[in-house]
This record gives sequence, structure tokens and C-alpha cells, in this order.
Amino acid sequence: MTLGRTLLLGAIAGGTIVLGMPLGRLRKPVPLVRLALNAVAIGVLLFLVWDVLSHAYAPIDAALAKVHEHTGGLAPIWGYGSLFAGGLAVGLMSLVYYERILARRPHKEESDAGAAGRRLALMIAIGIGLHNFGEGLAIGGSAARNEIGLATILVIGFGLHNATEGFGITAPLAASAGEDRKRPSWLYLLGLAAIGGGPTFIGTWVGHSFTSDALSVIFLTLAAGSILYVVIQLLGMAARINRRDILGWGLLLGLMAGFVTDFVVTAGGA
Repeated sequence: MTLGRTLLLGAIAGGTIVLGMPLGRLRKPVPLVRLALNAVAIGVLLFLVWDVLSHAYAPIDAALAKVHEHTGGLAPIWGYGSLFAGGLAVGLMSLVYYERILARRPHKEESDAGAAGRRLALMIAIGIGLHNFGEGLAIGGSAARNEIGLATILVIGFGLHNATEGFGITAPLAASAGEDRKRPSWLYLLGLAAIGGGPTFIGTWVGHSFTSDALSVIFLTLAAGSILYVVIQLLGMAARINRRDILGWGLLLGLMAGFVTDFVVTAGGA
């Protein structure tokens, strides 16, 4: 498949993230609606953590299998394992210390809840962007090998994934809408969409030129660490409202949304 058509596939797969952006402009949802939106976002992100880490671990698992079959050595295991641990640590702890730096700055008059919602939305967009770069590598690599059917299925599946991921990005904005007078502008929301979905296009371009398991492991674990940090933050927000039934149902719905879209990719043999 030509590079132009491959990049078009990457743009389609990454562009569907804008479908979840209008949620960020909701006007003052009631507290239980905020909790439900937050819980569904947590479910989607928990699925992404599982999905990302399972893909990042695949090269390590393959190297272990070769050692068991006496067809490979321990060097790839140590190499991929170091990248796995390092990427996960950097992705998680960099946001921990970044949040600590922000906490030391003097607060402006704008409500802290509104500012916190915007910070969380940006962090989610960055984490999802790292994850989507890995997805783009898969699309570009399959297209470069002329596996057109697989590339098409990947675009459909990842496009559905990105639609739910857009919802995950804007959920913190909707959750803080009642505490912040200013709604995010459409330009701001499109910027978040570009951060979260744009790397799919870039990854497709890179993946069409060359494939690298090491590069995939780095970006996937960075994404997992950053998404995991955001999940912790969102759980803290959800704990303020003592309605575990709504939290549980929202988590379940978000997880199922992630798995259902993943079924499409798996059905295509990816």
C-alpha cells in the first residue's frame, strides 16, 4: 500500500477521537451525572492500561519462549525488560513530580476544581497520544507489508477505540463544569484531540518506514504509566461522592466499551 493511502488510514483512525470532544462543553451536570461520567472514563482508561501493557509485554514473552525452546538467549529479555520497567516508571513518576511542582505554584482566582479538570484532561490526552502512536506503528507496519485487510480492520478497531478515548479525555472537564464558570472553547478541545489522536497519524508514517519492537515497548509503557497516574487521580475525584453503585456500573460500562472495540481488532486477526 502506498504511503499516501496509509497516512489516510492513520488520519481516519486518529480523527475519530473528536467524537468525544463535545462532552467537554456540558453545562453544570448534576453531581451523580458527573460521577457516572467520571466512572465510565475510569473504566475506559483501565482497559487501556491492560491493553497497552499486554502489547508492551509481548516481545518479552516471545523472548522467554525462545529461551524455553533453546533458540534464544537472555539478552533480549533483559533489554526489553529494562525498557518495559523504565518506560513505566518514567510515564508514572514524571507526572507525580509534575503535579508536585504545580502544587507549589500560587493559585489564581480561577476555581481550583476547574484548573484541576483541565490538567487531568491534558494528562489523559498525552497518555492516550503515546498509546495511539503505538497503534499507528501497527497500522503503518501492516500496510507496508501489503496486509491491506489487516490494516483496514486495524483502522476500524482503533477508530472505535479513539472515539471512546475522546470521551475519556473530556470526562474530567464535564465533571468540573459546575465548579468552573468558563466552558472550554472548541479550539481548546480540538487541541486536546490533536494531542490524543494526532500521534496515530505520526505513528502510521513511522511504521510504514520501519518497525521496531523496542520503540513500541518504550511508547506503550510510557503511555501505561501516564494513564495509570490519571486513573489514580480520577478515583480520588470519584471518592468524594459516596455512591459506589454508580461508580461500579460506570466502571463496568467503560471496561466493556473498551473490550467490545478491541473485539473488532482481534476478529481481524491482529
